[in-house]
Amino acid sequence: MFNKIRYNSIKAELLAQNVQLILVSKTQPIASLQAAYEAGVHVMAENRVQELLKRYEELPKDIEWHLIGHLQTNKVKYIAPFVHCIHSVDSLGLLQEINKRAAQNGRKITCLLQMHIADEESKFGLSETELHTLLKDPSLATLQNIRLEGLMGMGTFTQDSQKTQAEFRQLKAIFERTKQLFPEQTQDWAQLSMGMSGDYPIAVAEGSTMVRIGSLLFG
Repeated sequence: MFNKIRYNSIKAELLAQNVQLILVSKTQPIASLQAAYEAGVHVMAENRVQELLKRYEELPKDIEWHLIGHLQTNKVKYIAPFVHCIHSVDSLGLLQEINKRAAQNGRKITCLLQMHIADEESKFGLSETELHTLLKDPSLATLQNIRLEGLMGMGTFTQDSQKTQAEFRQLKAIFERTKQLFPEQTQDWAQLSMGMSGDYPIAVAEGSTMVRIGSLLFG
């Protein structure tokens, strides 16, 4: 069940550092998520499109939904009518599809570009070179129905806190370098989404502005 006391404690801790807490609803029963909503949680995230659609239909419509898992272009149309932010954009083609579907729905969708910072091939994301190639593409300026607001990254699944710290520090450095190199394309960049239940304090210390917490707030 949703732990309201722990949520309020972590949220207060994060607010003091200007960091947003995003509740990850993955695998949780609707009753627990409804309890979270009634406790004041109105920003939630899902990993998979199918689950996100189910949550959207079953929970109150004023929840701000974020997608934090891998997104295929052929599934953008299903979430474009309501999703607030997509953290996991890893190609120009995906950005173009999000823009197209957002335009069809008369919306502007916030996007974060996912970077590959972990030592795990199974994780998605751009290299720094690929990121800069994307930002140099002239077609980016034509995408009027998206708003690029920064980067997202997932650290290696490890108990080695020094490794986690190094990966988050690397992502923060990429964020800052990219803003300096591409001031026009990054004028709206204010978000660095990194950190989950097991490593969010390290992420916050390294400059995260959004943490994605799920399991820590349930049970």
